[in-house]
Amino acid sequence: MTEYRDARRAPPRNPTNERPSFPIEVTSMMNAATGLLDRVLVCDDEELIRWSLSEHLRGEGFEVTIVKNGEECLKEAVAHAPDAILLDLKMPVMDGLTCLRKLREAGVDVPVVVLTAHGAVDSAIEATRLGAAAYLSKPFDLREIAIKLTQAIESNRLSEEVRYLRDRRRARYGNLVGESTAIRAVFETMQKLEQIDAPTVLVTGESGTGKELVAEAIHAMGPRKDAPFIEIDCASIPENLMESEIFGHERGAFTDARALKRGLFELARGGTIFLDEIGEMSLATQAKLLRAIETRRFKRVGGLVDLPVDAGIVAATNRDLAREVDRGRFRRDLYYRLAVIPINLPPLRDRQSDVPLLVYHYLEVFKKRIPGRLNSIDASALAALQRYDWPGNVRELKNIVERIVTLHRESSRLEIGHLPVEVRLAGDKSDPTAVGSGSSGGFVLPPQGVDLEAVERNLVVQALERTSKNQTQAAKLLGISRYALRHRLAKFGLKD
Repeated sequence: MTEYRDARRAPPRNPTNERPSFPIEVTSMMNAATGLLDRVLVCDDEELIRWSLSEHLRGEGFEVTIVKNGEECLKEAVAHAPDAILLDLKMPVMDGLTCLRKLREAGVDVPVVVLTAHGAVDSAIEATRLGAAAYLSKPFDLREIAIKLTQAIESNRLSEEVRYLRDRRRARYGNLVGESTAIRAVFETMQKLEQIDAPTVLVTGESGTGKELVAEAIHAMGPRKDAPFIEIDCASIPENLMESEIFGHERGAFTDARALKRGLFELARGGTIFLDEIGEMSLATQAKLLRAIETRRFKRVGGLVDLPVDAGIVAATNRDLAREVDRGRFRRDLYYRLAVIPINLPPLRDRQSDVPLLVYHYLEVFKKRIPGRLNSIDASALAALQRYDWPGNVRELKNIVERIVTLHRESSRLEIGHLPVEVRLAGDKSDPTAVGSGSSGGFVLPPQGVDLEAVERNLVVQALERTSKNQTQAAKLLGISRYALRHRLAKFGLKD
């Protein structure tokens, strides 16, 4: 079965002998330690040159595949994604420049070192324009070829690392993780608040979507990050104590008020107040909260002196406050005052492409305190996780990963059998005649037959839609390399 080492990386070597595509942390040194060799595709129409190059490069520690023309080179590169290509420019069937052009059109962006006849400057310049990493003139020095290939591979890995780190930064904000269109819109709003002092923000969303993480990130990334972050759960505080908790009280203000107590508005001075489950607050307390926000002043219970409100206010609820306003359960003026900056967190079912990222994120989190061997996910388990509707949202996913890490510490990868039964069976409600849903896990051919090209195109489109057009993840869903996916995008006219 196929397994995945990281939700953002290509799969390990599979039965088609596809080489994994890792960022630069998997360097040549690690390749040597693990037995993985840099793979070079050699393309030349002269048999003696192919043999000479392959023997020398194998002696230099490369894994070598040889082909005799550009057409074979294109097919091999799309299918198996080598680390570098050594390409002769003058060949029958398909010459090197045509092959290089078609490689780029198919999305194969591995480094290419071209071999050209002595004095063929125009061809070398055209190859460089098409993205060749380097060129060498015949007759060539074998040692120089090995050096050029090594430099090209390492330079490409460095570029991949830059892209990888940039994508990782885009895929998280504070402790929120995701790269779907829906969650990126949330990140963009939060980034705009980084230079705003004391914002008033209303975070809405279903239970378990991460509203507290949004509040924490707004505080941590804002200008008040060095001051306190004070949280109160409005659903857990009895109504008769709520006002005292928020505003504090003077000694003797009521029975048992034996000493002065500072409330959250004082404790959070200079920082941020997080009012969780604001929809549970009574109308009477809502009125006093509105006054404090509007005037930026408040009194302790039983007090006579106005005290300043010097804090940003973030409120959160899983209720539909607009509907609560219509029902008379929430003050309209407070609703509008809180919703100066509204942020709605989408449910996990609306951002299924983030599931792999979240699973790997929580695997890393829990492995730090629960020793174990889990470091990868079986493809069938990942597919089941992405099919599930997640009624408990990210919190449910987090709890499931923690349970698996705790109970299956001896396993090296997360298997479908480790998942709760409701997750494993999530796909059973699909149409049994649909593509990919046969009882044996294979495809069911309708009696009338199919248009294979149309089915293939449809699957590519579905994979892109499910992953918000993330080509790396879409390729994983389809069980092909990223380059093979790009070839199909070009083939079906799906490239942007």
